[in-house]
Amino acid sequence: MPIVSTSGKRAHCRTTGRYNFIMAEKTQIRIVAGSLRGRKLTVLVHPGMRPTPQMVREAFFSILGNAIPDREFYDIFAGTGVVGMEAISRGAKAARFIENDPRQVADIHKHATAFRIAEQTHVIKADAYRWAQRWVPPAEPVNLFLSPPFPDLSEKAEEFLTLVRELLHKVAPESVLTIQAEDGFPLHRLPEPEQWDVRTYSRNRLLIRVKGEPPTTPSTPST
Repeated sequence: MPIVSTSGKRAHCRTTGRYNFIMAEKTQIRIVAGSLRGRKLTVLVHPGMRPTPQMVREAFFSILGNAIPDREFYDIFAGTGVVGMEAISRGAKAARFIENDPRQVADIHKHATAFRIAEQTHVIKADAYRWAQRWVPPAEPVNLFLSPPFPDLSEKAEEFLTLVRELLHKVAPESVLTIQAEDGFPLHRLPEPEQWDVRTYSRNRLLIRVKGEPPTTPSTPST
């Protein structure tokens, strides 16, 4: 991920229940394929965030394959929003971005407008856990991508696992739920762990579940 500015800016980051000052770096992230191929998002990234590496994004969308077009895509813990925008670029009907940081929300709006995809985006400023409790999903299958901040995979692991169970329970059959996790994530504690397709990319893991179908359903992977 190329750094376009080495001068950091102070940013607020929620880490352990309170706001701490940390350094954020201005970074460009590129959309790699589809109608928005080559477009770049200029964003502030701080150490508490987990932007999905380009290699992992490419692998993820290759795995989804034909499960992308004409479906709604939910980018939960959206951060920069690049995953949801890449989904639109590759043919998703619409993308819903769930993000609690007002700065990230503003940046997603800004890039959606600049890329002329504002009509296909819906940015929801909300805590992902509370949003999931209220969410009423569409009747048709959807794609959900969850890339929580580092503390949620450790300090809030039980709450995160409850969120995953709730989303799986709510979505329609054939929906695809994907978690971007890290080495050490307790896969055995996921609902029906044998039904998850696990792909490893350095320290990153993609955990993929197709509701009601075997984990290899989305498509044949290119990796």
